[in-house]
Amino acid sequence: MEFKMTENGFETEVDYGTLEISGNAEYGYRPFQLLVSSIAVCSGGVLRKVLERMRMQYDGITVQAKINRVEKEANRVSDIHLHFLIKGKELSEEKVEKALNVTRKNCSMVQSVKDSINITESFEIQR
Repeated sequence: MEFKMTENGFETEVDYGTLEISGNAEYGYRPFQLLVSSIAVCSGGVLRKVLERMRMQYDGITVQAKINRVEKEANRVSDIHLHFLIKGKELSEEKVEKALNVTRKNCSMVQSVKDSINITESFEIQR
């Protein structure tokens, strides 16, 4: 990937268009938003695949992310809690817990930051 400086940040071309990134939310996605999005969406996508491989029927997945940042340490992201809302009529809590354990081990974004960002998960089954 190549990032070119603009007047208010940087931009890069991706398959779906131009991605504008800036420390100022008025001019693009903020870097921490992209970091959290990568972790949340990677986890959600892996969970989707794991549920399908386990032949568990579901109607949808929503991922809610709560972020803690440490202002005294360059405002770094220290903790991300992912809460998965999984919609399905016949989902077993025990099997979903197993699926999340597999997800955590197979999400490349979680594995990339696991030693520097504390990532925790929880889930709720919506019937």
